[in-house]
Order: sequence, then C-alpha cells, then structure tokens
Amino acid sequence: MIDAFSYLFMSWLQPELLALTAIGTCAGIYIGAIPGLSVTMAVSILISFTFGWQVNHALALMNGIFMGGVYGGSRTAILLNIPGAPAAIATALDGYPLAKKGEAGNAIGLSTVMSVLGGFIGIIVLALAAPTVSEFAIKFQPRDYMLLAVMGILLVGSLSGESLAKGIFAGALGMLLGTVGLDPMTAEQRFTFGSVELMNGISPVALMIGLFGVSEALNQLHSLHLPAIRQRVDKIIPSLADVKKYLPLSLQTSAIGVFIGALPGTGGDIAALMAYDHAKRVTKEPEVPFGEGAKEGLVAPETANNAAVGGAYIPMLTLGIPGDAVTAIIIGALFIHGLNPGPLLLVQKPDMFWFTVGNLTLANIFLLIFGLTGIRIFTRIIECPKGVLLPLILLLSVVGAYSINNSVSDVWWMLGFGVLGYFMKFYGYQVGPVVLGIILSRLMDDNWRRAIISERDSVSDFFFNMLASPLSATLFAAIVLILISQTPFWKKFRAGGSAVPKNG
Repeated sequence: MIDAFSYLFMSWLQPELLALTAIGTCAGIYIGAIPGLSVTMAVSILISFTFGWQVNHALALMNGIFMGGVYGGSRTAILLNIPGAPAAIATALDGYPLAKKGEAGNAIGLSTVMSVLGGFIGIIVLALAAPTVSEFAIKFQPRDYMLLAVMGILLVGSLSGESLAKGIFAGALGMLLGTVGLDPMTAEQRFTFGSVELMNGISPVALMIGLFGVSEALNQLHSLHLPAIRQRVDKIIPSLADVKKYLPLSLQTSAIGVFIGALPGTGGDIAALMAYDHAKRVTKEPEVPFGEGAKEGLVAPETANNAAVGGAYIPMLTLGIPGDAVTAIIIGALFIHGLNPGPLLLVQKPDMFWFTVGNLTLANIFLLIFGLTGIRIFTRIIECPKGVLLPLILLLSVVGAYSINNSVSDVWWMLGFGVLGYFMKFYGYQVGPVVLGIILSRLMDDNWRRAIISERDSVSDFFFNMLASPLSATLFAAIVLILISQTPFWKKFRAGGSAVPKNG
C-alpha cells in the first residue's frame, strides 16, 4: 500500500514530471481549441520525440495533452461555433447561443469547472473499479456495439430542433456520407464514382468545420451592420449555488461518459452526444430552451467527454485494449518503452497503474488552473468587429481542414459543406445530425456486418441470440423505449398528462 501511494504521488513530487504534466495540459488545451489539430495527432507526433525518454516522463506529457485536449475543443465551440474536436459538437449547441447573449465568460468558466468534475469522476472509477468495469466492457459483442450505434443515431431527435423529420433526413445524409470510400472489409469502392480522392472517404473533421464554422461565417454576413456583442467577464468562476444546481446532472452524465469511454472503439464524442440527449430528457423545465443557451446543455457534454478520458484508460490498462484512438497510440508508446498493457500489468507493474492514476489527477488540477486563465483574452475574440472576425473564422477553418491530411481536397470539402450548412440552416435543417450520422455510420456498419457474419448470415439467428442475451436485450429495449418517446402520440400523451389540473 505504501509503494502504491508513493507511485500515486510521484508526478506531484518530482519537478520534471510536474513540469511535463503542466506543459502537456496547457498545450493540450490550445491544440484542442484549434480545429483540425486533434489530440490524436499531437500524441502520435510525441512518440517519436519521447522515444529515448523514461516511460514516466513520456506518459506525463501524453496524459497532460490528452486531458487538456478533450476540454480544449469547447473554447472555439463556445466562442465561434467551431468545435475544436468532435467531442465538442454538443457543447456548441448551447455554448455558442450563450456567447451570442454576451455570456461567453460564464459559459467557459462553467464548462471548465464541470469538465474538471467529470475528469475526477472518471479517474476515481479508474482507480477503484477498473477491473470490474473492464470485465463488463469486454462482454460487449459486435451486435451490442451495433445497438449502441443505433441508440446514438436516435439522438437525432434531440439535435433536430422543432422538426424531427428534418432531423432524420439530416442524420440519414450523414450516414450516407459516412459510407463513402473503400469498404473496410472487402476494399471495394463505395460511392467513389472513380475518384481517387474519395477512396479515403470524407473526413468527419472537414465536414464538421464546414457545417459549423464556415456556415456560421456565411450566416453572419447578414448581420455585418450589427455591433459586436459585449461579453460579460466579471463573473467567470461559477457560483457554488450553480455547481450544486447542476451537480446531480453532472454526476449522471459523468457515469455515461465513463461507461461509453470504457467501451473499446467509442470515445468522448459519442459520450458527449448521449449525455446531451440525457440532459434533454431529464431536465423538465430548463430556464432557457435547449439549443438557445440552456446551461444544462453545456454541463452534460462537458462532464461526459472528460469523464470518458478516465474510462478510456480502463480497458487500456487492464485488458490491453484501447478505449479510443488516443489510448491506442499510448499503448504503442508503452510497447516501445518495454511495457505490455493487459491483464498482467496490474500484477507485474502495479506502479505504472498507480502512476497513471496520480498523473491524470494532477493533469486534471492543471486543467482547472489553465482553463480558468486567459478567458478574458479569449472572449475578446468574439468582440472583434465582424469585418475582422469572419475572415479569421474562415482562415481558421481553412488551416484546420488542410492540417487533417495536408490535403487541398479536404479544404474544398470543408468549403462545400460550409455552403451546404448555410442553406440547411436557412431552410430550418440542423447540421448536428449530419455530423452525428457520419461519426456513427462506421461504428454501425462495421459491427452490423461482423454480427451478421458471426451468425452465418442468418437474420433470424441474429435476433434470437440478441433477445437471448441479457445485455443485448436491455439495449434493444432501450432503443424501443427511445423510439416510443419520440412518437407524436407519446409527446401528446405527456403534454396532455401534464396539462391535467391538480385537485385540491
């Protein structure tokens, strides 16, 4: 026990590790805030630089960048309606409306505190229940991942605004776009029309930057004559009353984040979207409608995506299975340094497990410090005259799209989707479901085919075994309930029930 605690606080007591964790967290925040510069890219580049380092030093830097980068995407999502990463898509839905009301400082402060809270919950679960959670996560079969993707697609109801039909259309468009490229199993070309550029598929990040950033810049052209919105930055740190008010919701969405993060191949983007949907379902009377600046819509995704960081480390450290793309790269770094993540790690090298827990905790503390600094400078961005701000948004969008693959074709895709997003918003279509569709299409497609192949192409066997499995049956029942809850009949029933006056 004494040895475990010594490794737990190792990065707190050694100046080199303390400095590397701080540098990594600060760099992660600003890398995550720049569209197109992903945390995955940053960590993968670091492997070559940290090859000759001690493993603890390399991990300290990578853990800091991971923790800071997941949070960093919320900065541009709130200020410019350009999510720095897919995990911040849900944050933009209510964060940007808050900024348009002059509450960007308060929105960033609240998102920072709730992100740190979610991060701590994920780390606590990692420390106390990693073997239990990993044993449950490994029970997920391909059909369960497919059902999980279907549940994610049904979130279109939460992202579609007033018209569910328009939301379904937008989600279907995203799923169609997600199938473009080479078939992952047979390498057959799908919807490429003979184009070499389309063989790699359409980048979800380029699509996201175009639909959110460029379309917003085009939309703002209609209001060039309006003065910039003055932001209130006198109250950045949320009050204790606000924290207590949103604490129950943040605990619920943190649990969602840890669970989704612990499932191999998922990640914070799916966790954030599911948390946003959960917030809409459990919040009966928000002060402001969702999509117009509801703080519940800001708290839910921010706690979930940071809680998913701790969740992603659970299968990595206990099973040797990456929870997301970043932990897949970290596994490679551990192999390079002579470690073998998996079931024997906790037995043979328990010091690495406790070092990771302590270092993530330290990175989360630095996240609070760096996250609450520089907000006044950041909020000045949105106060710039629109003649300066809109070209800046377009410049960031072009740089972000090009930096994904150093490809000009991604820039053209980004601009094309920006024009598409502008017309979608003009005619009342939400762009969120399109991004959701392209993100989840691969998860659904791959796992549906794996599941049906495992059943020897028998659809009847697939459904029979699905209903015979308690886990699959539970997910299927949840899907049915979500479908029922989105029907007009159910909504009228709930509205009628709530309208019945009380006797007495």
